[in-house]
Amino acid sequence: MIKKVGGKYVVLSEKTGKSFGTYTSLKAAKKRLQQMEMFKHLGSRKRR
Repeated sequence: MIKKVGGKYVVLSEKTGKSFGTYTSLKAAKKRLQQMEMFKHLGSRKRR
């Protein structure tokens, strides 16, 4: 989830509230959130 705090955008975990970075633009924060989702789904794939 992305939350605006003091003029900056913070990427936070929805479950724990842990911060995954602070960004000056919404575009950069969305890009980081997309990266996190991609890696989360890559880890859930079964290895052959």
